Amino acid sequence: MAQRIDVKDLNIYYGDFLAVQDVSMTIDPQSVTAFIGPSGCGKSTFLRTLNRMHEVIPGARVEGTVEMEGVDLYGDDIDPVAVRRNVGMVFQRPNPFPTMSIRDNVLAGVRLNNRRISKSAAEELVEASLRGANLWNEVKDRLDRPGSGLSGGQQQRLCIARAIAVKPQVLLMDEPCSALDPISTLAIEDLIGELKQDYTIVIVTHNMQQAARVSDRTAFFNIAGTGKPGRLIEMNETSTIFSTPAEQATEDYVSAPFLVRASQDVAAVGT
Repeated sequence: MAQRIDVKDLNIYYGDFLAVQDVSMTIDPQSVTAFIGPSGCGKSTFLRTLNRMHEVIPGARVEGTVEMEGVDLYGDDIDPVAVRRNVGMVFQRPNPFPTMSIRDNVLAGVRLNNRRISKSAAEELVEASLRGANLWNEVKDRLDRPGSGLSGGQQQRLCIARAIAVKPQVLLMDEPCSALDPISTLAIEDLIGELKQDYTIVIVTHNMQQAARVSDRTAFFNIAGTGKPGRLIEMNETSTIFSTPAEQATEDYVSAPFLVRASQDVAAVGT
């Protein structure tokens, strides 16, 4: 079941460096929330705090709270592994396990979590997850072949199938289409629209058109300059952000000439 996330007064650090400052927001369940903003403004860093992946970096830490349905994910009694099981992540570049078959890629997260599962239940889960990722009809006759043999778009949908196989409540997507061709990008965007019926989805994107197409709400992050922390400038319904934003900085960004924004997109790889 999709879950609501409430972030309150969150500050994100790498050692002594304050990377993202004082973010508060609510992420609605069964919806798509897009994070947009220039390179280096902390979008992906903030995304990783939502499932505690930020803290795997030595010296990284947060102050503030991230609550899912009232439970602080950074509470002293909360297992980070359990958080990551409930808040799945799909990365910028497709990353199926190259030595594993398509079937084993789907089941990898389940087995990593030491869940006992019968052969028949595993086969049902593989089919359900691949259907959920709109990939079943394309791969059902070659489940024993390596996942790395699929096209880039198929690999990304395989990674989504792997993420939903562990039955999370939230899916985080860090520029999931940036390495894909336009046809594969459209397939992923269509899939996101379907998945939001069952999941809370948060997506980082440098593609303004993509944010406008797939998201219900959009959060604009910005940075005052090199060495300054990223900040949330405003968050609202996507239609409002792109038509009548409250802040001048937001309007300047979303209405920037295409070529200027495209150059930012190229520079933003790895943000």
